[in-house]
Amino acid sequence: MVSSGQLSPAPPGNPATASAEIDTVALGDLASEPRWRRPVLLDRDLLVLTTGGHGTAELDFRALPCRPGTLLRVRTGQVLRCAGPQLDATVVRWDPAALRGLDVDPDAVGPWFQLAGEDEDAVINEVSQLAVDCQRHRGVATARGLLRHQLAVLLLRLSLLPERASRATRAEAATFHRLCREVERGYQHTRRVEDYADRLGCSVRTLTRACLAVTGRSAKQVVDERVALQASRLLAATDEPIARIGRRLGFSEPTNFGRFFTREVGVSPGAFRAAREQPLPGPLVRPRPPADATGRPCGA
Repeated sequence: MVSSGQLSPAPPGNPATASAEIDTVALGDLASEPRWRRPVLLDRDLLVLTTGGHGTAELDFRALPCRPGTLLRVRTGQVLRCAGPQLDATVVRWDPAALRGLDVDPDAVGPWFQLAGEDEDAVINEVSQLAVDCQRHRGVATARGLLRHQLAVLLLRLSLLPERASRATRAEAATFHRLCREVERGYQHTRRVEDYADRLGCSVRTLTRACLAVTGRSAKQVVDERVALQASRLLAATDEPIARIGRRLGFSEPTNFGRFFTREVGVSPGAFRAAREQPLPGPLVRPRPPADATGRPCGA
């Protein structure tokens, strides 16, 4: 294990290891195009630990300052864009199956931390050791348990770091998170709060009260913002036709999708897509990502 406060560089990316259950790469290996010209739509869960430089990362269009000791928790399906050569970072990637059967909740880790003191030393050491073991034991089947438990310990440590306190009661927070899980399963099919209330066995008023307590926004706003966020991800990170994106999100007519997106984000889908190539930290048009009191996108 490296000495406290230091981090070994991540091994260079290797296409042969792209399907590894758990691996570590350098930040630049995530970029699909030079200098992060456009966001990357992630198909794996990540921890990104900044090791050098200062800059900005955009996680689901939310600008996050990064410097040594900054840690980002990125979830499958989110979009990420970084300031490229201004930042160095070690990235831990894993498939959901890597944590199956382990007593750890990766969703308990918030999206952004600025580590310091003993917490920083401990996380740096654990990430560094995980990077070393991923490199040393690449392709060794018997090392799978070692890597899985190392990742679980790292996530458990991060879940214990303090976050902003929520004004919501425990019951309201639980209701909100139940709604987020249901929205994640159903946002492509319905935006009606009544449908989610029926599925959860509660009233629209209960859902709205919980959302207001946790986010300051109504249940209808939370649902619509989740749809707008997914539309923004697809517009920014893919070349999928706008009309097809609208159909994927439950809009039968492109004009209805256009009106919805413009209302939620403030610009048309076409204008939003055109803005994706502006360099960071330029004035990108940013949708409001639905988030709970800890800053996590709802259901993401």
